[in-house]
Amino acid sequence: MNKYLAVYGKPRYLGIITFDGSVEKGRTLVVESVRGEELAVILGEITEEQEAAYRQMRSTTEHSDGMAKNSEPVVTDLAFIDFASEEDLATADDYRMEEKGILTLAKELLVPHQLDMKLIDVEFLREKRKLFFYFSSDQRVDFRAYVRDLAREFKTRIELRQVGVRDEAKIIRGLGPCGQPCCCSYWLNQFSPVCIKMVKEQNLALNPVKISGICGRLMCCMCYEHEVYHEAWQGFPNPGTKIKTPNGNILVSGIDLCSNSLRCLMPGRGEIKIPREKFEEFKEVVMNGGEWADVQEAEEEEKFDPQDIFPIFMQRREASIRTSADAAAETDEKREKNPNDEGGGEAETENTAAAARKKRRRPPRHDSGNSAEKQVNSRQEEAHRTNASHENRRQPANRPQPAEGQEHERKHHSNRRRRPGSKRVQEASQPLNTEE
Repeated sequence: MNKYLAVYGKPRYLGIITFDGSVEKGRTLVVESVRGEELAVILGEITEEQEAAYRQMRSTTEHSDGMAKNSEPVVTDLAFIDFASEEDLATADDYRMEEKGILTLAKELLVPHQLDMKLIDVEFLREKRKLFFYFSSDQRVDFRAYVRDLAREFKTRIELRQVGVRDEAKIIRGLGPCGQPCCCSYWLNQFSPVCIKMVKEQNLALNPVKISGICGRLMCCMCYEHEVYHEAWQGFPNPGTKIKTPNGNILVSGIDLCSNSLRCLMPGRGEIKIPREKFEEFKEVVMNGGEWADVQEAEEEEKFDPQDIFPIFMQRREASIRTSADAAAETDEKREKNPNDEGGGEAETENTAAAARKKRRRPPRHDSGNSAEKQVNSRQEEAHRTNASHENRRQPANRPQPAEGQEHERKHHSNRRRRPGSKRVQEASQPLNTEE
């Protein structure tokens, strides 16, 4: 007879099935549990040692953080009935769709009773023989009148089960802060107690948002590596401990597992690492008022290659500098080879230096008096040019001069296009003085 571990129900209860034969992992069976006939999924075959370990797991009341009504063990015995058919699986899917509407209607029926409880989920057993309602509450609830209304509405046996907030996250499922599905929703079988001391020993920030799960409690993954950190802290003071010295207090900030050393904050030096074997020596030195000397050898610095970090366009400046240096080296080599041709080389060098100085030369500065005088002259010349341009506009050079008789008519005609009362209109309205 082989024994298999199976999971059943929305709260993911565990059960052990005894079957004379082999059953592949993930196969769905029809079993008889303490709740009635329902479907269960095979997780795999287990040995006698594994069965004994599962049997020793604590009950749901002990490991749950809520006021659980039932006191069922974590692992129960299941009786094999038959293998689930395609019709059974299709019917189970129909039940899941129907349960969504039942949950909505049950919440509406809960409003008149004004009970301090939160409905989480609903679950049908096989052939709708029983309807389970899972709810959470901070205290015990008298829901007898509410159960009668539910039985009258759904015409079946009703059972309400109170669960804790961690069981609520287990039933509803969801994503944790890490982006993965919650551990309790697909593989974690039992909730372990998690305390804030575990968080401190693992050098984690005491930020409730970062260390809490969707249930509002400390995340279950805080206890996964706790044993490793707990062993590493053996022989060291607790995190946050202050070592009093004549030069000030030294704060124990954390531990470094990679180097097996303690991290301490010293006044004036910042954070330093103390190896495990030298901690007692360090403590004795600083408590006597001495200065702790770090004797760790410095690692050799790797050669820096700018091509590994900077792109090509940022290396053009360096390439131009190298080119100029190579050109200077070539010029020195030519001078050494041809010592008689020093004059030509010197002349070329002087021309190059003069050209460079010319580029860097700035325009000469003038005295303030001369600059002010030039500004006045430039303004007068600009005003003269402006007046000349206005005169040219009034009387173009190509236009013939009007006769004496036509001049008065032209001015009189222009009065119609100017505003009344303007200066030019008044001058034009006066009669012209003609010499006899």
